[in-house]
Amino acid sequence: MQFGVFTVGDLTPDPNTGKPVTENQRIKSMVRVALKAEELGFDVVAFGEHHNPPFVPSSPTTMLAYVAAQTKRIILSTSTTLITTNDPVKIAEDYAMLQHLADGRVDLMMGRGNTGPVYPWFGKDIRDAVALTFENYDLLRRLWREDVVDWSGKFRTPLQSFTSTPRPLDGVPPFVWHGSIRTPEIAEQAAYYGDGFFHNNIFWPPHHTKRLIELYRQRFEHYGHGKADQAIVGLGGQTFIRKNSQDAINEYRPYFDHSPIYGGGPSLEEMMAQTPLAVGSPQQVIDRTMKFREDFGDYQRQLINVDGNGIPLKIVLEQMDLLGEEVIPVLRKEMDARRPAHVPDAPTHESLRAKKLAAATDSQAPMEAAE
Repeated sequence: MQFGVFTVGDLTPDPNTGKPVTENQRIKSMVRVALKAEELGFDVVAFGEHHNPPFVPSSPTTMLAYVAAQTKRIILSTSTTLITTNDPVKIAEDYAMLQHLADGRVDLMMGRGNTGPVYPWFGKDIRDAVALTFENYDLLRRLWREDVVDWSGKFRTPLQSFTSTPRPLDGVPPFVWHGSIRTPEIAEQAAYYGDGFFHNNIFWPPHHTKRLIELYRQRFEHYGHGKADQAIVGLGGQTFIRKNSQDAINEYRPYFDHSPIYGGGPSLEEMMAQTPLAVGSPQQVIDRTMKFREDFGDYQRQLINVDGNGIPLKIVLEQMDLLGEEVIPVLRKEMDARRPAHVPDAPTHESLRAKKLAAATDSQAPMEAAE
C-alpha cells in the first residue's frame, strides 16, 4: 500500500500571528514538504493545480520536475490535473517529458476542479464539464498509446497524423487516477478504462464516499478488469497530531476556525465526528485511518494533507515526522497484514512495464510454437 502527502498550495496567513505568506515562501515550503516526504520514506507526494488566488500551484509539471531533480525514489503525482481546461495534447507531452526526467516516477490524478470561473479563463464552458472530461481523456489515452493519431471531436481542433512527443517512457504511459468527490460519471469512467479511482473524502461522511467507491468497484468488475475488490482505490485524509490528543485539538483549532475552507462552517468537533478529519494522538490517527478499510474495503493509496490553513512550515515538518515515525509504519503493517493476497498493489511504472513485457512475451509464444 502507498502512503503519501498532498498539498493544495493555499496562501493563508497564520491565524496566531496574522503574518501573510508570500507566493515565494509558499512554493518553497511545498518543495520542502516533498523533500521531507522522500527523507521519511513516504511513497507519494502530490500537488494540486489551481489558477486562482489564494492558491499558487498553477504549474504542477514545473514543481514536480524541480522535485524530481532532488529525489531518487518517491512517486511524483498530481492531486489534480484539470482534464477539462487543459489541452489533452499539452498534458500528453508535458507529463511524458516529466516521466522521462523522473525515470518513470510519475502518475496523474485527473479532475474537473471546483472553481467555476476557471472554465471561461481557458475558453471553456462549465456546463460542458463532464463532456470535456470524457472527450479530453479519451484523446489523451490515444496520444499516449498510438504513435500516429487522427482524431476529431467537439471541443478542440482535429488532429491529422499527429505524434505526441516525447513518447511515454518504455512505451508505458503514466498511471491515471480519476479523482471525484460527488460525480458518478467519473467513477464510471475510471472503471471503464480500468484506471484508479481516488475519492478525496476529507469533507464527506463515510456513507457518501462508500456509494461512489462501491459503484466504481462494481463497474470495474463489469468491464472485466478483475473482481470488485481488486479495483484500484485511493483515499484522501487530513490530520493534525500531537503526543497528547487535547494538545493537538487546542493547537489546531485556530487554523481550523480561520481556514478559508473550514472556517464559518461546522465546528472542529463536528467535522471530526462526521468526516475523516483526524486531530489527536498518533494512535487516534491510526484508528481513524484503519476505519477507512472497514468502511471502503482494501485500497491501494492513502494521501494525507498536512499543510495549508496557515500552518507554519516548522509545524508541518513536525507533523510529517510524527506521521513517518509513529503512524505510517503501523498503518503499513496492519493494512498489509489484513489485505488478501489477490488484492493488487497500486500500479507503478515498474509494475506496468513488467506487465507490458509479459504480455509481449505471451503474444510471441503462440507464433514461436507455430513455427
